[in-house]
Amino acid sequence: MQTDPRGPRLVAALSSVVLVLVLRTGSCALLSAQALAFALGAFGGLRFSPSIGLFQVLVLPRLAPPAETEDERPLRFDQGILTVFAAVGALGFGTGVTWLGLLGGSAALTAALANAVFGYCVGCELYPVVRQAQGRRTAGT
Repeated sequence: MQTDPRGPRLVAALSSVVLVLVLRTGSCALLSAQALAFALGAFGGLRFSPSIGLFQVLVLPRLAPPAETEDERPLRFDQGILTVFAAVGALGFGTGVTWLGLLGGSAALTAALANAVFGYCVGCELYPVVRQAQGRRTAGT
């Protein structure tokens, strides 16, 4: 499935704002909600991501059609990575292991900011490497 690349960048920007709030407050509930939003995008598809939904309803109708589209699979892989970071952080904050909460939240924030500011998608860069490794493993068995 193809997607407008402007949507995931906006999602990354919105996620960055939420993650900054998480790191300032140490809120397990807010980080858990963000982890759930990432998980919906990763496992259900980007169309199930609440932020992508906002983009499609509020922003996309006001934009010209995209010059090009992107494959959704690497973006979903990225959402999966962010889910893990946010879940680890929520676990840390929820259990009182603050350093783990800060570590998970900071890792998620770093990845989200890299996408929002520079257009660098960590999961998109790792996706082909993982797929190639899967192919080698499958071919070798």
